[in-house]
Amino acid sequence: MNIIERAKAFVQSLRELAGRSAWDWRRCPRCGDNDTVKHGAYARRPWFLTGRRTVKVQRHKCNRCSSQGGISTYSERSPLLIRGSWYAREVRRYSIDLWQHGRSSLRRTAELVRSLLGHQERWLLWCPLDEPPAESEQCRFNAKTVHRWLDWAGIEAQRTVEGQLEGVASSGQLGTDGLWAKLRGGTKRVVLVLVDSVSGLIWPPVVVEGEESQASWKKLFQRASQAGLDLQKVRGVAGDGARGLLAYLSRELEWVNQQRCVFHIWRNLGAAELARQASEAAKGLVGEAAEAVRKQTRRELVALIRGILDAQSEEQAQAGLAKLAAHRLGARLAQMIQENLDAALVHLSWYNEGLMRVAPECVWRDFRLRVSRGRNHGSDERLERASLVWGVYENFTPAQRRSERKRHYRRPGKSRLEAAGSPQYETSYLDALSV
Repeated sequence: MNIIERAKAFVQSLRELAGRSAWDWRRCPRCGDNDTVKHGAYARRPWFLTGRRTVKVQRHKCNRCSSQGGISTYSERSPLLIRGSWYAREVRRYSIDLWQHGRSSLRRTAELVRSLLGHQERWLLWCPLDEPPAESEQCRFNAKTVHRWLDWAGIEAQRTVEGQLEGVASSGQLGTDGLWAKLRGGTKRVVLVLVDSVSGLIWPPVVVEGEESQASWKKLFQRASQAGLDLQKVRGVAGDGARGLLAYLSRELEWVNQQRCVFHIWRNLGAAELARQASEAAKGLVGEAAEAVRKQTRRELVALIRGILDAQSEEQAQAGLAKLAAHRLGARLAQMIQENLDAALVHLSWYNEGLMRVAPECVWRDFRLRVSRGRNHGSDERLERASLVWGVYENFTPAQRRSERKRHYRRPGKSRLEAAGSPQYETSYLDALSV
């Protein structure tokens, strides 16, 4: 059962629970007999998004179970409530979504939820004419509760890794990247992720000690295989040139080509060599004249490099490389590009059609914008569970339909799962995590 089927099954279970009649509740859930009687009731006072309510819970007694010496009583259940919790299901779902989608910290999430539930604190800023609640009626919701709920969602995500994306189409062209995170106590770890180049689908990430180890990348691909990725159909992987990844691919997946991230090539060139050559051109000049020469030289060299890395064919790239080498200041730059040229042009091959040219660093945007990334996790396991929840969230959440002035969306209004040809049927990542 993949993650979409789990989400559908969870929603269906809630609907079935909501549709149970009084007669259905007369049937004992343990033995199935309807020889039952009402056995009192008790009141609960859970917090809803609209405030605190008193809910009556009816109890029943099964005569058959009683005669057999087993547990004879049971209580009616509601899809709105979670057994043993002071907060309704909607509060838990809202809190997790506010932290995940709203990119807030645990403390601010708890503060906003507490204000909404108890009509206190920030609520009085929104509604200045309201009276503050009495001390006994105030909500005590705190950040530790949010953290505990998030970790429970992570445990569920970890439990569903096996076959999580089974049956979801993959293009065989992947991109991979790592994000460093600092845990409580100063320990550093890396979250590694695999992304489909065509659909943007995110395979379950892993947490490792570093990127240079071959074992770290083996763990990532094994996790993807466990989730449903057929490694035999993988044809290309785009990355930032980590030696551990190259060693793993050459040893375990020798048929897979590695695309060198073009952005990292640009960064390596621009950080030192381009600046050095621009300064060399302005040698002997001072002031505005020197600055003008540096800018002009940089523009010339950048145009020549762009003609190589943005070429539409290998022949165009080789011609551009020859032009750069013929430039009076381009010999060293041409030599540096020549070392990575074959790896930078892998995406032009028919075998790797659809492969991205850059490492998928953009997927970490939401992860980075969250205030509490990494720092609230005291162990590798908690960080990995949080990253697994993030991966499920990213796959289920549709992209914004409306384009912005500086940002356009490849798949407006569609989630990564829908782009991969697997519709969600009006389910969300919260349903997939059984929240």
